[in-house]
Amino acid sequence: MNATSAAIGAAVTFVWLGMVLAISFLEAPLKFRAPGVTIPVGLGIGRLVFRALNAVEALLAVAVAAAVTVGDAPAGSAALTAAVAALLVIQLAVVRPRLNRRSDRVLAGEELPRSRSHLGYVALEVLKVALLIALGVALSAS
Repeated sequence: MNATSAAIGAAVTFVWLGMVLAISFLEAPLKFRAPGVTIPVGLGIGRLVFRALNAVEALLAVAVAAAVTVGDAPAGSAALTAAVAALLVIQLAVVRPRLNRRSDRVLAGEELPRSRSHLGYVALEVLKVALLIALGVALSAS
């Protein structure tokens, strides 16, 4: 893989990783512990934040894929890129719509139990973090 594409791919991957860690594992759980933040307010904030994060993630995924493609990356890096992109697509196309429907109901005043879709989203985030670390390391070593 050429050095420029590898460096760009690794840098973008680690930026993506940092954003996921900061928002999914720091901001999201902490906002509900802030004084005065109710469940509806936290859900409203979360929807805005995750909509923005997912939009940026999509752009970063395209940038990483471009670097991997242009740089003629090894098959392992290409597979990791495809895997992390697939996880993002699953989150955006399958899990997020379920979470949005549920949060609409909560915001409308319904009392609902904890969501299994939320736990699924968190599990996908953990897997995405592991794949991003592996991809960033693989691209850094290229």
